Amino acid sequence: MAEFDVIVIGAGPGGYVCAIRCAQLGLKVACVEGRETLGGTCLNVGCIPSKALLHASHMLHESHENFAKMGLIGAPPKVDWTKMLAYKDEVIGQNTKGIEFLFKKNKVTWLKGWATIPAAGQVKLGDEVHSAKSIVIATGSEPTSLPGVEIDEKTVVTSTGALTLGKIPKSLVVIGAGVIGLEMGSVYARLGTQVTVVEYLDAVTPGMDAEVAKTFQRILGRQGLKFVMGAAVQGVAKARGKATVTYKLRKDDSEATLDAEVVLVATGRRPFTAGLGLEALGVAVEKRGQITTDGQWRTNIAGLYAIGDAIAGPMLAHKAEDEGMAVAAVIAGRHGHVDYGIIPGVIYTTPEVASVGKTEEQLKEEGRAYTVGKFSFMGNGRAKAVFQGEGFVKILADKETDRILGCHIIGPAAGDLIHEICVAMEFGAAAEDIALTCHAHPTFSEAVREAALACGDGAIHA
Repeated sequence: MAEFDVIVIGAGPGGYVCAIRCAQLGLKVACVEGRETLGGTCLNVGCIPSKALLHASHMLHESHENFAKMGLIGAPPKVDWTKMLAYKDEVIGQNTKGIEFLFKKNKVTWLKGWATIPAAGQVKLGDEVHSAKSIVIATGSEPTSLPGVEIDEKTVVTSTGALTLGKIPKSLVVIGAGVIGLEMGSVYARLGTQVTVVEYLDAVTPGMDAEVAKTFQRILGRQGLKFVMGAAVQGVAKARGKATVTYKLRKDDSEATLDAEVVLVATGRRPFTAGLGLEALGVAVEKRGQITTDGQWRTNIAGLYAIGDAIAGPMLAHKAEDEGMAVAAVIAGRHGHVDYGIIPGVIYTTPEVASVGKTEEQLKEEGRAYTVGKFSFMGNGRAKAVFQGEGFVKILADKETDRILGCHIIGPAAGDLIHEICVAMEFGAAAEDIALTCHAHPTFSEAVREAALACGDGAIHA
């Protein structure tokens, strides 16, 4: 008889959510985690600590740029980097201890250590072998680098090292203009660092709505970030505690260099599955390292499932959470479902950027007729009151049915506003449904309603 009904490997957002949901559905559950704390990359060295630093640095910006405008007079605060890092660590501690509490509350056993899967239905930690009817791989992902770029987490860092630098660098080169690079670049730019972003493509945040991406880069440029676009990094040389980044411009193949105290490599992530023993077990894996699964998150090995960053799809904590709950339902004999067409993406800079569904570029490529409803935050009274009138809401709707196909927001609280659209899309709503829904005044959400109105007869405050 199996020792556990389910063993989940990995206690990140996908893993711990899966373990808790399995327990709530009446299963005997264990969760394996090798870190000293639960929560995975997200809570320890990713989503949560970066948001703490984004918040702290934004408060600094507000004190220097906007306090006096509001009649708040006084000497602008200075940065105590040690205390700021301590605040960040306290936030991490509160969240990771919260997961420990939830495990105890739901009677989830925490198996501490790094796991291998020696055979179907078995998980090994050190000399101990545990058995389970079902095993879920939720091991997350790790940062990738580039040829000629050696990570030391001191001078050349990933997002992990960028969260624990010994001092605020005078200069920072960010390789990659994706979410991680722009968020961390934004933090250090607010703290006084000269930040230069080097990107291989010609636009920031690949896959984002082109109009939003263009606006986003322009706003970040005004905040002090410099951009070198269309540049292929050739290597990074380190000397005397500093680094030199060499790159070639794609347009003319010319070569140039950038010097910086710190280089942040933010070129993406890959599934973290090394050491599990997948090859010996015969688990099918995609070319890019993702574990192959079917529509119910099953691998080709009976009783073995995989979710989150370890499988195909966007590497997002909330996508992993959804899959964690869905696979728990499947294991418990229920129906598990994830709507991959309605998974929002958010960048937590100021302004925030959020999107869900199709972009204009995708709709044009599909040849689908659509309407665009757009509204600027300059027409939103609440946004202007808090000095965040930059940006806009864009809603894309089917030209014939008015059904919402996508939404793209750059502006205040975009990461929260996008969920009104997510819920609407889940119910197959039309833009008119949003337009006819009363929104409280004054709120940022009125901009979403105005964009919906713009899909029809027109926005009121445009």
